[in-house]
Amino acid sequence: MNSSRHWQNPQADEQQILQWQTKSEPSYSVHDQRRSANYKPNIWKYEFLESLNSKFDQGECYRIQIQKLIEDVKEMFVDCKESDLITKLELIDSIQKLGLNNNFEKEIKKALDTIAFVELENNSNPYISSTCDLYAAALLFKILRQHGYKVSQDIFGGLMDEMGTLKKNTLGDVKGMLEMLEASNLALEGENILEEAKSFLMVTLRETNTRCDDIDNCISKHVTYALELPSQRRVQWFNVKWHIKFYEKDHTDQANMTTLLELAKLNFNMVQATLQKDLREVSMWWNNLGLNKNLDFARDRLVECFMSAVGLAFEPEYQSFRKWITKVINLILIIDDVYDVYGSLEELKHFTNVVERWDIRETELLPECMKICFQVLYNTTCEIAYEIEEENGWNQVLPHLRKVWGDFCKALLVEAEWYNKAYTPSFEEHLSNGCISSSASLILTLAFFSTTHDEGAKNFADFLHKNEDLVYNISLILRLLNDLGTSAAEQERGDAASSILCYMREANASEEIARKHIKGMIDNAWKKINEKCFTQMPEISSFINIMTNIARVGHSLYQDGDGFGDQEHGTRRQIQSLLVEPLS
Repeated sequence: MNSSRHWQNPQADEQQILQWQTKSEPSYSVHDQRRSANYKPNIWKYEFLESLNSKFDQGECYRIQIQKLIEDVKEMFVDCKESDLITKLELIDSIQKLGLNNNFEKEIKKALDTIAFVELENNSNPYISSTCDLYAAALLFKILRQHGYKVSQDIFGGLMDEMGTLKKNTLGDVKGMLEMLEASNLALEGENILEEAKSFLMVTLRETNTRCDDIDNCISKHVTYALELPSQRRVQWFNVKWHIKFYEKDHTDQANMTTLLELAKLNFNMVQATLQKDLREVSMWWNNLGLNKNLDFARDRLVECFMSAVGLAFEPEYQSFRKWITKVINLILIIDDVYDVYGSLEELKHFTNVVERWDIRETELLPECMKICFQVLYNTTCEIAYEIEEENGWNQVLPHLRKVWGDFCKALLVEAEWYNKAYTPSFEEHLSNGCISSSASLILTLAFFSTTHDEGAKNFADFLHKNEDLVYNISLILRLLNDLGTSAAEQERGDAASSILCYMREANASEEIARKHIKGMIDNAWKKINEKCFTQMPEISSFINIMTNIARVGHSLYQDGDGFGDQEHGTRRQIQSLLVEPLS
């Protein structure tokens, strides 16, 4: 197959798979020496997912109401006096945290253009007077940098002492220290003022938070939240409800915040209604395939895959992308389990060859379940490529998708060979292969073609060349987070060595030291990502944000363990909150 335009009739292909399943033998005989990861059954039943429904998906009244609230918030920008810098910055900050950015892009840009121009007029004292308080300086720095404006860490020079720590008169300003901590996580390589401030504030805020009587309860919760994971590394949409509840307790006396909260709640419920509709569609696709019955050794985690897609792009206009990426992540999990758990080394070599050659006729020597697995991969990939071409005007999408699937499977095969030889690779060797097996390159390739148009980005290879560091560091973070979250379970069942084990053996270090080293690598990778994110051309900024969200979704999935393997560890509550329960 040379082009995805040759693909036809997905219903017929699904029927072919179902017939194949009916005629095939069971997945494997009891006499087969197959490994097991002992994954628990899926907790999200098809009937429940199909029953999801929301009144916010119906009726013109909600659309009229939300448009009226949007206009009211736009008036807030007009009403803000030019001299009232903090009010304007806090408005922009609140809009971001409440997931409303895409409704006010023009207003935010106009306001920040003015702020940046005014603050940059005096070249001898750029950005802000050093006499300004910590909160104002940190908020200004954070907002300007988040939106791609050139802003120097020197803004904080007047607030630091000779030792490079914050002056004593700032240490009672918990709100300011909290904002400074968030700002420090936007640091680029070499910004030592921000790096030293971050180290100092992590210790100081943790100590301050243990003395809860000294600070407001709402601020205390916000400090705990920031110390767990900074906002720059969080998926924005996953935290909208948290911010709504925080603002309700802390700002309800402000008329502007009342309007913003009303808009944020209605917007959340309407987005949730769209997401429920998307989930019902991909759930029907998955149920019709029936793969969960045939591949009972693999993880059945459709809803977690969909949540990952939402984390990459929650906005209603990305419906097609969410559908495509959910299917791809679902197949990534299944194929990963084929290599990790099910296939013998000879079977995996043959399966890898089949994926590289992209030829269904080559599957004859494979076990039935692996034949079906490739059939679904083949049909789904061709279908997605065809739909992308139809919607976005691209040509020849399929060859790019075939290549990244082939690279992914080759990387998984290397890990299977290490396992079979009981070989522990060097730390560098593990990371070099692990960045590919992390699947980040596969996901971002699909994201590129799904969210850009042919006329807007002519050369995919050119884009990858210019952003090689960004791709590598996102892949590295996803690999390291995965290893931090899953290494204990993988070591228990005897999987190939993780980055933690490789580093422990190579450096003769304890697990604690290995984990600390890996977390330091993640911190450094984020600085390199920041460098790229805040200097991109506006026309691809949306795609760059989706790319960066790959790393953020990794933090969400693996912060408390294995988000795909163990559904009860935290993702269940998050899914319930974001996809099932509307705001009152």
